[in-house]
Amino acid sequence: MNVMTPPALTPKDYATDQEVRWCPGCGDYAILKSVLKTLADLQARPENTVFVSGIGCAARFPYYVATYGFHTIHGRAPAVATGVKLANPELDVWVVGGDGDMLSIGGNHLMHVLRRNVDLQILLFNNEIYGLTKGQYSPTSRVGTRSPSTPQGSLDTPVSAACFALGAGARFVARGVDTQQKVLPEVLARAHAHKGASLVEIFQNCIVYNDNAFGHFTDRSVAEEAQIHLEHGKPLIFGKARDKGLRVKPGSVALEVVALGEGGVTEADLLVHDETSRIQAQMLAEMEPPAFPVALGVLYCNPGASYETDVRAQREAVKASKSGGDLKALLHSGHTWTVGA
Repeated sequence: MNVMTPPALTPKDYATDQEVRWCPGCGDYAILKSVLKTLADLQARPENTVFVSGIGCAARFPYYVATYGFHTIHGRAPAVATGVKLANPELDVWVVGGDGDMLSIGGNHLMHVLRRNVDLQILLFNNEIYGLTKGQYSPTSRVGTRSPSTPQGSLDTPVSAACFALGAGARFVARGVDTQQKVLPEVLARAHAHKGASLVEIFQNCIVYNDNAFGHFTDRSVAEEAQIHLEHGKPLIFGKARDKGLRVKPGSVALEVVALGEGGVTEADLLVHDETSRIQAQMLAEMEPPAFPVALGVLYCNPGASYETDVRAQREAVKASKSGGDLKALLHSGHTWTVGA
């Protein structure tokens, strides 16, 4: 008997028939394209895949992916996704939200899902602004940002999503850029392969309210000099001519940029990327232009037991330690009373 092998799914097979409604030129289009490609590369089963979102422009994602989806309320996507994963650990659960949704009202929920290490892929779209509600400053907006809510310029120190995640105990932290269509799906695939909470911060352009916010390191004219792409076990080298690198400053614990060939500096002097080192990941996450390049790729990956696995193991251990069980006897045990007519 011939066994029929189903045809391989393509990115188009994961797209719904819904009209994609973001502003023309929005970086969300590019991220959606990368996600659909990633799902096709993984041959993810739509019936086993769930996208959970909160509120904001990014939260429309579940409508555009032909899988199960849950559009929740502001900031609560990590909490709802945790419930989904605990109820059915076999599901492949993705969480989508913006910097405002995830780091403001949802910051508490994001912190707990990271420290618990629930097996979720968390995509944090960072455009340093509230887009859906017309351009107010967000937790990641830079000092001096002028917006309807900060007409004289923001005075708040911005949150670094990567540093926040590392501080909360995340065991996988990565970064990508919306327009890097070759690199971003690779980062998303790494996040998917990680067992536990995976946070991917995606620098995303809001063409209407915060256009070119990341141009100082994403524009093609400066990208090679202003970005460093991380590879585990490889020296930290960057630059158009691959002639710059990072090393630990002699007599210090701080990083510094050095030019290969100057002062006798060779590739052997450079720091080698170790994605299992939380300390190194923290240092890389803190780098900012113009003094340093922006670190992209997997900053930290150090797997540990995932929360839903531990919950299931604990439950099974309790069940195994009990012989039988009588629900009626349990309900009538302890302090009880009878309600008269």
